[in-house]
Amino acid sequence: MTEVNLHKLTKKYGRKEALSQLEIQLPKAGITGIIGPNGSGKSTLLKLICGLIRPSSGSVELNGEQAGRKSGAVAAYLSEEDSLYDYMTIKGTVSFAAGVYPDFDQELAMTLLKEMKLHESEKVKELSRGNKARLKLAVTMARKTPVLCLDEPLSGMDPLVREDILRLIVTHLDVDRQLCLITSHEVKELEPFLDHVLIVHEGRVVVDRNVEDLKEENRKSLIDVLREVTV
Repeated sequence: MTEVNLHKLTKKYGRKEALSQLEIQLPKAGITGIIGPNGSGKSTLLKLICGLIRPSSGSVELNGEQAGRKSGAVAAYLSEEDSLYDYMTIKGTVSFAAGVYPDFDQELAMTLLKEMKLHESEKVKELSRGNKARLKLAVTMARKTPVLCLDEPLSGMDPLVREDILRLIVTHLDVDRQLCLITSHEVKELEPFLDHVLIVHEGRVVVDRNVEDLKEENRKSLIDVLREVTV
């Protein structure tokens, strides 16, 4: 397990503050949803945790170490953007990842692909958007890092693909040892699988709670709580 601590974390783009003075200790394991309106800072937060961008001030610490370029050994990042090489086959994509990441479990990757009925001889450029999303997730989860940061993995996908992706996460995440941080607008579909939730609004975390405690206290669904705190 990995301790992820945010201390007075602030990120600015020019004069615009994307995140402001976040002071949070994330859960060490399980599935944490990061939800909120467009432009609230969700993706920026994931990139900071993975060390892909630097804070303007404050810090992100992974097990006491400042997040940075070496954070890839601890935190794997799945981008909302297309990060695959079109000319590669599925098998080639897996082999490439195995060569890049020392922690990559090639056997697990092939197991995940079989579960999703992806054929290793297919070329990336011939895959549907849904199958590209499946492949990206399989490659990310096969790294078995203590922290998985999944940026909008359900975005723009049809219901069957979203169901496939959520099943894969729940089935293969080690919920006692791994922390999965997932951003999504598909709050209703995601809610049953969440252990913890951060609601981000205008660069600030306005809710940081265990999901069951939050629902029991408010007697409302997560989407209703989201509406209330982001008006």
